[in-house]
Amino acid sequence: MKRYKLRIPVPAGKLETVIDDPETDRRGLLLVAHPHPLHGGSLDNKVVTTLAKAANEAGWVSVRPNFRGVGMSDGEFDAGVGETDDLLAVARFVEASYPGLPWALAGFSFGAFVQHRLRQELPAVRLILVAPAVTMYEFDPVPTDTVVIYGDDDELIPPAAMRQWAAQQGLTVKEIAGASHFFHGKLKELKQVFLESCPC
Repeated sequence: MKRYKLRIPVPAGKLETVIDDPETDRRGLLLVAHPHPLHGGSLDNKVVTTLAKAANEAGWVSVRPNFRGVGMSDGEFDAGVGETDDLLAVARFVEASYPGLPWALAGFSFGAFVQHRLRQELPAVRLILVAPAVTMYEFDPVPTDTVVIYGDDDELIPPAAMRQWAAQQGLTVKEIAGASHFFHGKLKELKQVFLESCPC
């Protein structure tokens, strides 16, 4: 496993990005988006790192950028709009080094909102939304093979709202019993459900 720490050029300036590359038998690229930048979200978030690690173990290269204004990333919070443009630029930059590998997109909370927007511009074999902030942002329809993962004890986004949003589109839902919004004590279960959901 090789780790690259880069500052990738994007519309906001440069985004701090960590890429973990299994180096052999690469199967795809997973872009992971972290939770809300103004509420402590970063590429080091434990849910984000759990998803990245799971993908690495399955032979996928994981890409974890810090959104604009977080860590060593330039720019200021833009409510998901500029963040989407930035992630598209990150994806274009990274895929130049890994030609032919498919993308999978995963986002946690606010990151799920950004990724569902990015999916409209970037082809991907799977979109995985973890605890998507459907009550805080206006989500558009997503591809029918999108998977929604959440805890039935989520204290920030009502589980009923996520269930309803997913049901309206016929999406696959994976509910983790006893898990809160940040999956405290449930990361092992999250990892397992993620691997079942990802084409990893």
